[in-house]
Amino acid sequence: MAMASRLWASKAASFLKISTFNRAFASVVKDLKYADSHEWAKIEGKCATIGITDHAQDHLGDVVYVELPEIGTDVTQGSGFGAVESVKATSDINSPVSGKVVEINEELSSSPGLVNGSPYENGWIIKVEMSNTDEVKSLMDCDQYSKFCEEEDNH
Repeated sequence: MAMASRLWASKAASFLKISTFNRAFASVVKDLKYADSHEWAKIEGKCATIGITDHAQDHLGDVVYVELPEIGTDVTQGSGFGAVESVKATSDINSPVSGKVVEINEELSSSPGLVNGSPYENGWIIKVEMSNTDEVKSLMDCDQYSKFCEEEDNH
C-alpha cells in the first residue's frame, strides 16, 4: 500500500509542477543591452542586431506576423520601425539605437514564430549600422532589465 501511495504522490507532484508552472521570470541574456520598450540589442562594433525580448514575446503570445522595414531605412533610438502581430495584440517595435538598417531577418516572413521560440537568436529582427554608438550607454544591462521587468509586472 505504501508503494502505491508513494507512486500516486509522485504522480500528483509531477502533475502539479506541470499544471501550476508559472513563468515569473523571462530569460535575459547577459551580453545584450535592453530598452524599456522591451527590445534588445547585441552590439558588435558599429553594428547592432535587434529583436524583442523574451519578456515581450511572452506577453504578446504566439506571433503570427512581423512587419519589417526596408534595408537602407533610417531608424531612430526610441522610435518605431516595424510591428509584431500576435494572436493577442499588435505591438510596435522600437529601435534601441539610431542608424541605418543593413539587414533584415527574412526568415520571419515565413516563420514569424521564431520570435517566440528563439527571441535572442533565430528570432532577431533587424541589423543596424549605428550612427551614434554613445546611445548604447542609455540602454539597460541584463540585471537592470530583469529588475525593470519585475517591477513592471508587479504594477
